[in-house]
Amino acid sequence: MPRYKLIIEYDGTPFCGWQRQADRMSVQQALEEAIERFSGETVTTQAAGRTDAGVHALGQVAHFDLSKTWDRFRIREALNYHLRPHPAAIIECEAVGEEFEARFSAKARHYEYRILNRRAPAAIERNQVWHVPVPLDAARMHEAAQLILGRHDFSTFRSSECQASSPIRTLDVFNVEGDGEVISITASARSFLHHQVRSMVGSLKLVGEGKWSPADFKAALDAADRRRCGAMAPSNGLYLTGVDY
Repeated sequence: MPRYKLIIEYDGTPFCGWQRQADRMSVQQALEEAIERFSGETVTTQAAGRTDAGVHALGQVAHFDLSKTWDRFRIREALNYHLRPHPAAIIECEAVGEEFEARFSAKARHYEYRILNRRAPAAIERNQVWHVPVPLDAARMHEAAQLILGRHDFSTFRSSECQASSPIRTLDVFNVEGDGEVISITASARSFLHHQVRSMVGSLKLVGEGKWSPADFKAALDAADRRRCGAMAPSNGLYLTGVDY
């Protein structure tokens, strides 16, 4: 069966996340219904990352199989037509071999977390950033972030509902950059634990406020204890920006 790879952009605000749920619209359901409307086939899509409710994507990757070959341009255009009015768009579509799997073939996943750091709340971007009204020291946050690069037990920054078999992960990139009122935090790894990025960002905020030192942040990681994690950052500031294969 022909297999197709999609790169998808979506605003996660109205969705319950990527994965299908019984009572709320998910990105997966919206996409699978669009595929069925243009092809007449019921399919199951697989994504590179199961983003949570409210999390956005600039470069989510998914794949699906159809019983016959379609032109990739026609697939992209048809899906974008049938996805309306959902805030989701197919950026690219390509035919791939049957060995390709959006989740298991991935070599790296890249996320960005955006903080609006000013007294006034967000108006235009209210669902796209985490508004933090107290001043944050981005340089100090970056200093702390560098202390947890590499292979560690990330239990402190792992959801209690995480289904991963091991809390060990290798964090390749974790950078904090301030640009005026916006603080951007980027993270890259082969894979992440459930809620890992949002948990790390929430604890970094304590460093930025001066409530924790960079050493405190590293000590929280080393404790491998979820109780040592700061309050988790909200979902609306998080973006899946890309996946490497």
